Amino acid sequence: MSDSPTAAVLCLASASPRRRELLSSIEVEVEVCPVDIDETPIAGEAADAYVARLARQKALAGAGLTSLPVLGSDTAVVCDGVILGKPRDQPHAAAMLRGLSGRAHQVLTAVAVSGPAGMLEACVTTRVVMRDIDEHEIAAYWATGEPADKAGGYAIQGLAAIFIERIEGSHSAVVGLPLFETARLLSRQGVPLWNRRGR
Repeated sequence: MSDSPTAAVLCLASASPRRRELLSSIEVEVEVCPVDIDETPIAGEAADAYVARLARQKALAGAGLTSLPVLGSDTAVVCDGVILGKPRDQPHAAAMLRGLSGRAHQVLTAVAVSGPAGMLEACVTTRVVMRDIDEHEIAAYWATGEPADKAGGYAIQGLAAIFIERIEGSHSAVVGLPLFETARLLSRQGVPLWNRRGR
């Protein structure tokens, strides 16, 4: 394999290092173009409609910045029908983790890709089951700094992995991007994946 830089084949309309790492894992080189959109939920908006709308808006906003296909994505943690955003502070994070402790919740991730084939979209729901988490663990987890900027107050790919009893669905979607569905959308937009180069 050559060590020379590879030209970007996709614009990622997100500053998320996790999404960039996931795309890199399937050897898709990206140009990172963070966009700023209003992420406030609309009153009465269902979680799947919410993440789909934000993914689409990010892809559309990014399309004005580059000639490459553009990928937008958004993830929401949902418990009892309530969308859990990023914690405001330590008490908020602790309250969210107490609510998730010992039960199942859903993680919804939408991806939208704007390109030659138009706007292509997918939304994936994964069921996540957490074991019981005690107060000491919640406090210790907050002290690591990891949950401060994570939806639902935890990162499945990080230290919180020890809290996860099982998942039903896509692990990569919980991290931030459903790779199976994303690869299909990228292929339809002509973005070369590792298994299609030179063909």
